[in-house]
Amino acid sequence: MKNNMINVIKCLIAVLLIFSCNEKKVTLGKDISFEKEDNIKYGDDSEQVMDLYIPHQEPLKKKDAFIIIHGGGWRGGDKSHLTFFTLSMMQRFPDHIFVNINYRLATSALPGIPNQTDDIDQAIKYLEKKLKYNPRLILLGNSAGAHLSMLYAYHFDHNKRVKAVVDIVGPSDLSDPGFERYEDYSFVKNYLVDPRTVIPGMSTTSFASPISWVDSASAPTLSYYGNRDQVVPLSQKRRLDSVLIQNKVRHESYEFNGGHLDWDKAPNDQFLIGKISDFLKQSDKK
Repeated sequence: MKNNMINVIKCLIAVLLIFSCNEKKVTLGKDISFEKEDNIKYGDDSEQVMDLYIPHQEPLKKKDAFIIIHGGGWRGGDKSHLTFFTLSMMQRFPDHIFVNINYRLATSALPGIPNQTDDIDQAIKYLEKKLKYNPRLILLGNSAGAHLSMLYAYHFDHNKRVKAVVDIVGPSDLSDPGFERYEDYSFVKNYLVDPRTVIPGMSTTSFASPISWVDSASAPTLSYYGNRDQVVPLSQKRRLDSVLIQNKVRHESYEFNGGHLDWDKAPNDQFLIGKISDFLKQSDKK
């Protein structure tokens, strides 16, 4: 009965939040509100769009920004899948900017790498131009979006704008035998990466593996993996932890009870948001 009541309350909140999102102002509490812009074009392709939420609180203060990156196996998914979680994060971080992006989906003719990491870079540059300053960034993604978050932060963030990464069930090592059981692994191996971008002597899977690029200057990382995940096994968490430890990168990692899609279900979602809050507070003290 208690669980049913929690689900009913959550559904009602979702309906209210979604209704409020039809307006340009999103109100999430007595003192929490954001200006919202939907489907801003940050590039020439129709898939290069973002939703932007700028808090009304302390309008003159320069604010850090979350870049939210959806999953979907690099070939699917949409930013709308993370709208509710983004709104939940906004309640906990009312003084942060939020950017929820779409990116160009990969095909056998259009590799995801480097196009998708280029899209992250392009979205960041658009945000910086709009804000007229360079915010500190937290990249947060789930599944393929978490992979892209790590890969961008560890390898493509040449200006070191990313202050932290939140990796939710993200593949960290595409060469992991456990990950080779992924049902679309043949696409990952043969088409995800443009071979023209690969460094001589590296395989495409090594080039696209975030752990290949970790060094002592890598962004602090919080990761979250399911103990019954049949898509991204726990071996991915262990491999990432090992490399971060070797390079003395500040990190935390947690497991939740459930499979690949259970990370944003109660109580896993609120546990994660609480850990993100604690992790970023520690980052700010450094």
